[in-house]
Amino acid sequence: MYQVVEEQTSLRERRRAETRRTLQAHAIRLFMARGYDATTINDVAQAAGMSVMTLYRHFATKEDLVLYDEYDRETAAALAAQRQDEPLRRRIAQALVRTATTAVESDRDLLLARLRLMISTPALQARHLDSQYATEIAIVGTLCAGATDSDLEFRVRSTAAACLAATHVALLRWAEDDGLPDLPTLMRQALTSAFDTAF
Repeated sequence: MYQVVEEQTSLRERRRAETRRTLQAHAIRLFMARGYDATTINDVAQAAGMSVMTLYRHFATKEDLVLYDEYDRETAAALAAQRQDEPLRRRIAQALVRTATTAVESDRDLLLARLRLMISTPALQARHLDSQYATEIAIVGTLCAGATDSDLEFRVRSTAAACLAATHVALLRWAEDDGLPDLPTLMRQALTSAFDTAF
């Protein structure tokens, strides 16, 4: 009985993920072709062959069509799988680089288009900072779960913010250079510059 419920839940989640991917792909294509402000939610739903209500079930706002991803979950999983004895900056940096590597390998063009939209669209710039803060929270939640050290959260939050700032610079450079450089290498270079130690 439990296995059937788990399989049904898993199937539902896969279908939801596929619907989100379809909607996001159509949205990004339209935003790039027509402009973010000139493209409506109705345009996106129509291009995807879905209702506006379906779109809103998956994306609460127009901005989410660009900003939504699963990278925080992937970063948290990468952190959880690491050795505990590595320095914080190395653990966080390695998790962020691993997530970026996976993102480039799975859909480089979509990632590049999303970044270009985030950089060039005023309505997305502030929300992008919110997204970066959410990543910081995911890192803190993973590394501080069950911790008794009262100063740990402060250290993790500070280190995560520094790592995210460095990798953000690398992402901007990658987008400005049309995605031609190797993104993980750029991120390691930025992290090395920020911390004055090789990554």
